[in-house]
Amino acid sequence: MANNVHFSPVLPLICFFLLAPSPLPCNAQTLKTCGLNSIYQLGDSVSDTGNLIQEHPESAFAKLPYGETFFKNATGRCSNGLLMIDYFAISAGIPFVDAFLNSNASLYSQGHGVNFAVAGSTALPSYILADKKISSPVTNSSLSTQLDWMFTYFNGICYDYDDCAQKLKSSLFIVGEIGENDYRYALLQGKTIEEVKTLVPEVVQAIKDAVTRVIDFGAVRVVVPGNFPVGCFPIYLTQFRTNDSAAYDQFHCLKGLNNLSFHHNELLQQAIQELKNEHPNVAIIYVCENPDKRISWDGVHLTQKANKYMAMWLIHDIFPKLRC
Repeated sequence: MANNVHFSPVLPLICFFLLAPSPLPCNAQTLKTCGLNSIYQLGDSVSDTGNLIQEHPESAFAKLPYGETFFKNATGRCSNGLLMIDYFAISAGIPFVDAFLNSNASLYSQGHGVNFAVAGSTALPSYILADKKISSPVTNSSLSTQLDWMFTYFNGICYDYDDCAQKLKSSLFIVGEIGENDYRYALLQGKTIEEVKTLVPEVVQAIKDAVTRVIDFGAVRVVVPGNFPVGCFPIYLTQFRTNDSAAYDQFHCLKGLNNLSFHHNELLQQAIQELKNEHPNVAIIYVCENPDKRISWDGVHLTQKANKYMAMWLIHDIFPKLRC
């Protein structure tokens, strides 16, 4: 999967998750056997555990029914319950990773990591998007801002680079998923798919630069998720529905939008290979996530159950590559 940019049938994939023996039982602590003691997350709503609602307390994600399944109240997670990062934490045997902006956080999970992801964030800074006549309507906390927060955090807990490297040798860094909002905002603001496609090299470069920066902080294990095949998401199927049957594939996903995701993932894999060549002592792992359109929570975000199965599959996929 990690080396394949083609979109496999999503329904058979999810059926496999539901019917086949699980590669990671829910009580297993696979990542714990790797000795991981902390997780640092950059990204968007796929991973945000509470940063956006600190910026915008009036956000819909601060209210039920978000969070109703597990927490029984809204925590800022864009789901009815847990996210994939929560299942990663469970697998590592560490507390859920606190949001950086959460002033009530318990000392950032008692040293077990920090979540810098912000729902609605973009890979490119808002001023660069603005130059392209694209607005970022949800937050200005883009990937570069999250990296600045990360720098501030590490600057506060590390004496110097060697101290940071020692502290982070058993940490997992997750850079993304991010970039989908750059494309979504452009599309919703009237850009054509071909126009949006011109953004892809810049978005991928921003992600590549982010990986380089976390390696400079001292990261030795970095996971970089690819973008979802958004042409299968209900929000896109509704917004861009057409009577042209040729626009859809056999799974009734929009081919043009999925091709945009494939193009992003193809360039991202090339960038990651370059990073691997530059940093042979760092485990840099690309993962490709294939959700089924029928397991969306609100049209664009996954349900807790979907997050669980995705996390189980991803952990099973990346574990052999973490160089434990």
